[in-house]
Amino acid sequence: MSTTTIRLPDELKARVASAAERAGKTTHSFILEAIAEKTALEEQRADFDAEADARFNKIAASGKTISWAEMRRHLEQSVVSTGKKSRP
Repeated sequence: MSTTTIRLPDELKARVASAAERAGKTTHSFILEAIAEKTALEEQRADFDAEADARFNKIAASGKTISWAEMRRHLEQSVVSTGKKSRP
């Protein structure tokens, strides 16, 4: 296991210590858990973005797309045909 030094503002250090105490953890374990959670969230976001890009590229390559202007007209016509009022 490697060692990394971080500098925390006094106010944040106090908040972390207080939160760790409420959670029944040491400050060290609380910080490790927070870093692990944030890392997992960022990895999940990167996976999501990669999947979205891959899906978009597949759709774009298929040629089965329409412009936003066409879609907007379609949606507006759908609202008109159902008799419901659209929001601005």
